Amino acid sequence: MIRFSPKQKEIIRAPFDVALEVNEGTPRSGKTTAGVFRYARYLVNTPDENHLITAYNQEQAYRLFIESDGLGLKYIFGDLASIRHNEKGDHLEAYTPNGIKRVYYKGGGKADSVKAITGMSLGSVVFCEINLLHLSMIQECFRRTFAAKMRYHLADLNPPAPNHPVIREVFDVQRTRWKHWRIHDNPIITDERKEEIRRTLEKNPYLFARDWEGKRVMPEGVIYGMFDMEKHVTPSLLGEPYEMYFTADGGQSDATSVSCNIVTRHDGGFRLNRVAHYYHSGAETGQVKAMSVYAREIKAFVEWCAKSYEMRWAEFFVDPSCRSLREELHMVGIDTRPADNNAKDIKGSVKGIEVGIERAQNAISEERFFLVDNPKYDHYNFIKEVGMYCRGDNGKPIDDFNHALDEFRYAVNYFYKRYVL
Repeated sequence: MIRFSPKQKEIIRAPFDVALEVNEGTPRSGKTTAGVFRYARYLVNTPDENHLITAYNQEQAYRLFIESDGLGLKYIFGDLASIRHNEKGDHLEAYTPNGIKRVYYKGGGKADSVKAITGMSLGSVVFCEINLLHLSMIQECFRRTFAAKMRYHLADLNPPAPNHPVIREVFDVQRTRWKHWRIHDNPIITDERKEEIRRTLEKNPYLFARDWEGKRVMPEGVIYGMFDMEKHVTPSLLGEPYEMYFTADGGQSDATSVSCNIVTRHDGGFRLNRVAHYYHSGAETGQVKAMSVYAREIKAFVEWCAKSYEMRWAEFFVDPSCRSLREELHMVGIDTRPADNNAKDIKGSVKGIEVGIERAQNAISEERFFLVDNPKYDHYNFIKEVGMYCRGDNGKPIDDFNHALDEFRYAVNYFYKRYVL
């Protein structure tokens, strides 16, 4: 038996009478679950046949609304639904009293994401984590529903910065019903767990305001705030490739993160291109993997990168504290070296990790660092961490939201010492 909170019931039962509904609030607030059940209700009632769920990548779209930890659309419709594929892409096909409904799920985080929906006529669109989607994709989705008989759009997101363009360009333009969510709106979170989360978040004013109170706040303490999605993300590798190498940070309950980096010569200088990203978090997924499993998956990742870019890789650097991951990688034939984690670095009054952070900040600011779009091993988790990695009241980096960013720092250290300094 599924237990809904009063706010979830209100959302699920509301009339379909606005162009856009937005559920905005803290993580673990129950907004996605409410959205899934509301959308299932919409699919039962709409006469339109084709629909779309879009997230930063296709995997996220599937996980958040089709799967949704056992509460997604494929479970709600049960035997009346199945995963199919046709010329328009992967979709959930569901049988309803109003006929067959095809719910496509696609990535929307890139500038060229619109190509995947060109020519489609849709009845509705669900925007998962809409603040991470490319604005051109969002706008095209609204155009794809112009001919719908029961036109509907649903979006969810964690609180963005107050000046985020999605507020001005989307929420303020559409006829929007906006609902604010906090962790107290989730009926399955116990008081003990709420208190544990509160104690963790109150260490940082920004995270407390955003992830406990659900406020839109300017992330003043964000360390890599100079990163720009428009400026630092490119659709393809530019320049003459010089070297491919990998950096890794490992954990079982914490995330294991591995990046493929290619150095190119472009416009008379060298640039560092992060071209692919392997990432898995046992804490986030609830699936803890053995280090031997990580090693096999990372080997497949390395082989895919080498084949895709037709390059031999020279180095594989791993956080010195991840000895078990290094040993498992050696067992599958990948030789590794300890990554430069800045433990011995001193630069004037700056020392340790701050030296590496300063290098990484400079690499971004001076446009020496770029993300290269990758449909298979994309940069979703890197982009999320870039927006969350903060300093605490004492001015020191908080040891959270930094799994991908630690190995990013290792990659920058090697790049700077070999090609810049």
